[in-house]
Amino acid sequence: MTETTAAAEGEDGSPQWRKTLVAMVAVQVIMSLSFTFLSPIMPLFLPEIGVANDAHLYLWAGALGSVTSFVAAFAAPIWGRIADRRGRKLMVLRSAFAIGLCTLLMGLAQNVWHLLGARVLMGAFAGFSAASVVLISTQVPRHKLGYALGLMSSGQLVGSLVGPVFGGALADLTGSYRLPFFAGGSLSLVAGALCWWWVPEAFTPPTDAKAKTGLTAALRVVGATPGMAALVVVLLLSQFAVQAVQPIVALYVQDIVGDRPDLATLGGIALSVTGLAGVMAVPVLTRSGDRFGEKFVLMVALAGAALATAPQALAGSYMGFVVERFSLGLFVGSIVPVTNALIGKVTPAADRGTTFGITSSAYFLGNSLGPMSGGAVAAYAGLPWVFVLTTVLLLAALAWVAMAVPRRSEAAN
Repeated sequence: MTETTAAAEGEDGSPQWRKTLVAMVAVQVIMSLSFTFLSPIMPLFLPEIGVANDAHLYLWAGALGSVTSFVAAFAAPIWGRIADRRGRKLMVLRSAFAIGLCTLLMGLAQNVWHLLGARVLMGAFAGFSAASVVLISTQVPRHKLGYALGLMSSGQLVGSLVGPVFGGALADLTGSYRLPFFAGGSLSLVAGALCWWWVPEAFTPPTDAKAKTGLTAALRVVGATPGMAALVVVLLLSQFAVQAVQPIVALYVQDIVGDRPDLATLGGIALSVTGLAGVMAVPVLTRSGDRFGEKFVLMVALAGAALATAPQALAGSYMGFVVERFSLGLFVGSIVPVTNALIGKVTPAADRGTTFGITSSAYFLGNSLGPMSGGAVAAYAGLPWVFVLTTVLLLAALAWVAMAVPRRSEAAN
């Protein structure tokens, strides 16, 4: 069955694309859980392997949060082209198993350089979310794309909701910052196995002519598509802004409440409430794109995220900070799925692996530059200024969308 046929059957009620979507949402939940298990752990683990100075701690936390995505930014277009030639499910499996093994290796690190090496290796094989988006975008009917990507994002948010709390609680209850790495790596391996068994894919290899489509030609297609360059910039800026605060949230909580035996749990809660709000809000905002247009929804999400981030720089209490993080979650989780829905709608199905590989590079660059910059700002200006930087970048992305993204994207031929 070709992808076009699968999509057509999806239009008249074939269960194939629904089965793929349900299975991939379940796999996404588990993978997101495994990713975010480590969110409150990583900066607290660093003193255990020799990073003691506060400035060095902030810089290493940022660098470790950045390096995986930095390497992935260069690997993503290669994996995207392979996905178009060999199949999208294969790329999901490759990423899930590699991430699981690298996470297990991180749990064995004896110094920060071992940790860095495992993070670099993970970046070379990373890209689970991008591979999942490509797989779903080629299996569901076009008019269901926003709905499908919204469900995938909700699955990701569910995992990110419970992951930091479970990871932090596991560390606090066992007194070990290594055990969450082993638990998170095992979960990634489980997710890969479930994808292998549960997820169907209707994939037809391309013709020889199609297989020879080069990266330069693909970049020309991206540049020629109305609004695509603007969407790439939005992905970069928004992920830069969101990820800049990730490595310092647990440290900011420590700055507010002091040293406590439940510090990892409190940091996990501060990270998780953003996901809780997203679980409630993302389905509403992503489905609103069909009624009001994706550009409008994207502008609302960016504006709301900026307004919710700014007060975090002045948080005077832990509960106040948690409420502000919850407010952020009502908007920030919709930015990527709405942007991906726009990209999917203007890209032919046969080219989506290559296109999403290229746009994923912008996503990964934002992911890599954000934590590194956030760590540097925290080290030299102070933790609150990281939230100021994030607010400015979200507002810049909002202005770019307003000026450069067409009101209604043209359908791909």
